[in-house]
Amino acid sequence: MSRIRAIVFIDGNNLYHNLRALGVKPGSIDFYKLSELVCEHFECEFKGSRYYNSVPNIKDDSENYHKHMLFLDEVMALPKFEVLTRKLQSYTTKSLQREKRNIIDGLDLCPVCKPIVEGNCLDCIGRFRKKEKGIDVMIAVDMLNLSVVEEACDCCILVSGDADFVPASQIVNKHGKAVYSAFIPRGYSWELRENLKFWTLSKDFLLENCIKDPYS
Repeated sequence: MSRIRAIVFIDGNNLYHNLRALGVKPGSIDFYKLSELVCEHFECEFKGSRYYNSVPNIKDDSENYHKHMLFLDEVMALPKFEVLTRKLQSYTTKSLQREKRNIIDGLDLCPVCKPIVEGNCLDCIGRFRKKEKGIDVMIAVDMLNLSVVEEACDCCILVSGDADFVPASQIVNKHGKAVYSAFIPRGYSWELRENLKFWTLSKDFLLENCIKDPYS
């Protein structure tokens, strides 16, 4: 009996930051090895991986931009891999203050406390910040499309610790397809593990099995 077909969906930014927090250099990870291993763990046939990542603006930092694009070129060159990107968006002090003020207004604070909270929250906002926008939606839509609509796979394996994927995963399940999750302990949401069959990837496992071959 043949194994079920799986596509691996890698939330690049989510994985990158949590790998660094875990003490693992993201650029040292072989994502092809990782994809094959998670498919083997869940007894699935590896059909391909999709790596999602935001791209910084070249105007803000050209050196960082070119380093990032070289990294994505390496990922794109991996067998059975596709890279999907969105621009890293900036949002201003004004939009941040509006967002914070809406939160504060919803707290129903007393006249004494409200000015104190406003002073501490609103004054600490810098001139602008960077924000990833649209990646989660891309992943969720692709999971639904490739499993349910196009029937390109029987299972979606999500490499992310973000709980935002739970609703999309539940819809995929309702249509008779499976969704599994694999992620590192750092940043792995309880809600995601509560709702999906999951596998926690330890630091030791990654260093022993998923490091790039220095001679390749």
